[in-house]
Amino acid sequence: MMKKKRKLSASKSGQPRRRVVPLWRSPALIGAMAAGLLALAAAGVWRVHQLGWLPRVADQARWQMIAASARLGLKVDEVLVVGRRETTQRQLLNAVGLARGAPILAFDLNDAKKRVEKLPWIKSATVERLLPSTVLLTVEERQPLALWQNKGAFALIDTNGEVILNNGLERFSDLLVVVGADAPAHAGELLKVLATRPELKALVKAAVRVGGRRWNLRLKNDIDVRLPEENPTAAWHRLAEYEKTHRVLERDVQILDLRLPDRLIVRKAPKPPKDGPGARTGSGQET
Repeated sequence: MMKKKRKLSASKSGQPRRRVVPLWRSPALIGAMAAGLLALAAAGVWRVHQLGWLPRVADQARWQMIAASARLGLKVDEVLVVGRRETTQRQLLNAVGLARGAPILAFDLNDAKKRVEKLPWIKSATVERLLPSTVLLTVEERQPLALWQNKGAFALIDTNGEVILNNGLERFSDLLVVVGADAPAHAGELLKVLATRPELKALVKAAVRVGGRRWNLRLKNDIDVRLPEENPTAAWHRLAEYEKTHRVLERDVQILDLRLPDRLIVRKAPKPPKDGPGARTGSGQET
């Protein structure tokens, strides 16, 4: 007797056939059912409010809908994070406040967003549900700009002058130190001025805000550079040209005053007294 040929589960191309997902388990249908449940929940809450029922009844109805959605597979299986660099994964997950297997409809997106944005490094955040089982967290972190010294304490500030951290600052020691009560609000503008001449910017280690109007710079060789209140960019370029032609930063000077627009005032470093503590030092010179 001729045996019947067994049907193969492979396609004509020789590849295994794709597993067929039952319609009732497809993500599209689950998402549609979730939308229906949300609509029913909203309608139920409206009806309860219209009839003047107790809020407890409305709350019970809401949680019954959420429980039904969880039985349909609307549970948290994964939290995707986009944009994280400095913030730890654990910090973000704790702020979102979701555990794997929790009903994905059971948490407030706006509350989660607010909690995430309270973390030190987070500038802004969005929290979204990707039904049926994924939560997408997108964050924008702050950009560190400088170290702010105020009343003997240090803090890391961002490009908007906002404080990011007050401790654990060792790895940011190469950043510019700005000093003064109003220094954070003007530090970004100063950094833009300094960046116009990178060869000089690399020599600056600190900047002191003077009278809420202008900056004094301290270079790495301990020379002080006094910038004017008006048009500090032009003065900064002028110093770069003086350095290129006269190598003023290699001389034995203490202060370079650029506050006058047509000249550079140079004050030499004081020399050790020859005849005792009361001996006079040399005077400054203008170039």
